[in-house]
Amino acid sequence: MSIRIRRVLKQDRAAWVAFVERSNNGTVFHSPSFLDYHPEGRFDNHHLVVESGSGKTMAFIPGAVSQWDDGAWFRSYPGASYGGPVLDDSLGLDKVEKLTDALIKYCRQQGFKGIEMTLPPLPYFRRPHNYIDFSLIKNGFSYRKRELTAVIDLRRLGEEIDLGFSQSARRGVRKAVKSGLRVVEDNDFSKFYPVLESNLKQRHNVKPTHTLEELKLLDDLLGAGRVKQFISVDDSGKVYAGMIMFHCNPRVTLAFYISHNEEHQALRPVNIVYREVINWARKMGYHYLDLGTYTLNMEVNYGLCRFKESFSARGQFRNTFTGKI
Repeated sequence: MSIRIRRVLKQDRAAWVAFVERSNNGTVFHSPSFLDYHPEGRFDNHHLVVESGSGKTMAFIPGAVSQWDDGAWFRSYPGASYGGPVLDDSLGLDKVEKLTDALIKYCRQQGFKGIEMTLPPLPYFRRPHNYIDFSLIKNGFSYRKRELTAVIDLRRLGEEIDLGFSQSARRGVRKAVKSGLRVVEDNDFSKFYPVLESNLKQRHNVKPTHTLEELKLLDDLLGAGRVKQFISVDDSGKVYAGMIMFHCNPRVTLAFYISHNEEHQALRPVNIVYREVINWARKMGYHYLDLGTYTLNMEVNYGLCRFKESFSARGQFRNTFTGKI
């Protein structure tokens, strides 16, 4: 079986967007609609399309070239949570292996010294498999890091979703309600952003991944309600906590930002946001809700881990592979 790999052209854009939508493992982070939010020049983009000998598209691979100490590396994708090949749903192991071999050969021909990619966790797959992982490891790749992301299987929650929560989680929800807090959907990001910015500064001395303007741009680029913001407020409209959700694909919605006002933590504003977002995601027909990682470079934040577990989440691997070629 012959395989051709070439760089994506401008005229491929519509086909790329459509392919991600119907693929086995595509996410919003694989789509050019998402990647467009990066300003020109931030990354040295090197997006690829993989075609069979007959010209059928087998995969798209969003990528960029990074200059490291030993030379240029192909990375998929440095400006997104997930990357790697977006696969045609019909591909079996033999074709995924051949595709991986072809990618390595292509990167060698380009003079790249290595490949790095972060794959979506299994819940993001229409038909879950580890064929990409297998093919990479077979070719000598190793894990650069393995993080745990907290995933709720919404299909296991019944109509009484609170029964799937721990007692402490339910008490926190009741405390927020008694304190007069409620959750509203409101995509005015300027309302929640100061809370997010302040919390990240106090806790980790870092800034949000996206600026306020970039969040607004993403909302415009993705369109069709693919970015949702939920905030807990009192009757005056004061914001106590919030969560910004990304529609990743028809199966998974991802909590990209979760934060609260430290001064009012005792009111448990995050608990009520969790509860209402979980209920929203279930009603929207998602299979899984990804609450994000609670590890960093394999170091566990056990407090965050226990809190997410109290709402029925369990850890799934988010793997980053690396290999010199």
